Amino acid sequence: MEINFAHGEGGGNGKGNDNGKGNEGGNRGGNDNGNGKDKRKGDGNDKGNNGGNGNQGNDKGNGKGDNNGNKGGDGKDNGKGNGERAETDYVMLSPVGKTGQEQAVCQAEGRCHQKNLTCPAECSERKPKKAKKSKACFIDCNKCETTCKKRKPNCEGYGSICYDPRFVGGDGVMFYFHGAKGGDFALVSDDRLQINAHFIGSRPTGRTRDYTWVQALGVMFDSHSLVIAAQRVTKWDDNVDALILRWDGYSITNYTEGDAEWRVMSEANGGGREVVVERTEKTNSVKVTIAGLVSMDVKVTPIGERENKIHNYQLPEDDAFAHLETQFRFTNLSDMVEGVLGKTYRPGYVSPVKVGVPMPMMGGEDRYRTPSLLSPLCRDCRFQQPLPATDSSGVLEY
Repeated sequence: MEINFAHGEGGGNGKGNDNGKGNEGGNRGGNDNGNGKDKRKGDGNDKGNNGGNGNQGNDKGNGKGDNNGNKGGDGKDNGKGNGERAETDYVMLSPVGKTGQEQAVCQAEGRCHQKNLTCPAECSERKPKKAKKSKACFIDCNKCETTCKKRKPNCEGYGSICYDPRFVGGDGVMFYFHGAKGGDFALVSDDRLQINAHFIGSRPTGRTRDYTWVQALGVMFDSHSLVIAAQRVTKWDDNVDALILRWDGYSITNYTEGDAEWRVMSEANGGGREVVVERTEKTNSVKVTIAGLVSMDVKVTPIGERENKIHNYQLPEDDAFAHLETQFRFTNLSDMVEGVLGKTYRPGYVSPVKVGVPMPMMGGEDRYRTPSLLSPLCRDCRFQQPLPATDSSGVLEY
């Protein structure tokens, strides 16, 4: 059975992400301080991610007001304040007459309350139809501004997982977690949400560990599951879609228009929960929003020939090792959240990784390994909701 995407934007903008860990800019400030030759791999980025994370203040949420910026915030809820919720709390107005520039009025309390914001002429829409070539308008009711950006994961931002897997935690600290080739691990495990990752990899001759990448995500909530995965491809082509999406075991057909969306209202305790999968580029890039829990920007990307040579991955010629780059924004995580990434969102969390080394490593393979992509079971997992009988056959190909 296939579930088709539908045209159009559908309803409302939602309340954004109550967890308020902030937007994605804060980590950029320090990324030039490292010593790594390959900035994309992030080997030298730990200084920027562990020290003062730029000048945008609210990126850390409204909390401690320490080294994470110059605007501190209001200090509510152990640093999990309402910065990101305010950022996206707006109501759309009619576009500007001749130019078609979208505009909105901010709803959140604060200095932007009831302020009208208009998209710039160079990026007049939040969801441009030619997403790959056009930047989108981002409306920020926390800073009272609109900006033009590409709609893709920010690999330097909070909650990001990119490369061989390089994480930036909810505390802003960069670390690596390699898992194991063919293994499944809990990234986030909380009372209402669990997100697992399936790792693919290769171990070249002479290496003592696997090179690994995240090939698939298994998202579990209420009594539902959503799988987002990169399809195995021999030769990479940007124009060919390698994205796999499944809802409760059924395939979601990948529509090819830039503004395509798939929506469903799931059953949830106390009412419905809207799930939206929205294309952000013609191929290989989506934004997924699960109301009240999480939103994520996901992109499928390969290991290129140059990257393979630089890092001596020794990958076979018949496999592009397509994998996911992802950035999460969470809503209402509990104070006892678990998982490789989830625990970094705990109030007062102090990272155990070694600061100042090229590749700070995070352990936890024994605590967070799960039997499969859609299993909520691990030593320290918290999620206990019933799930439909689904499997990941045809998704986890290696």
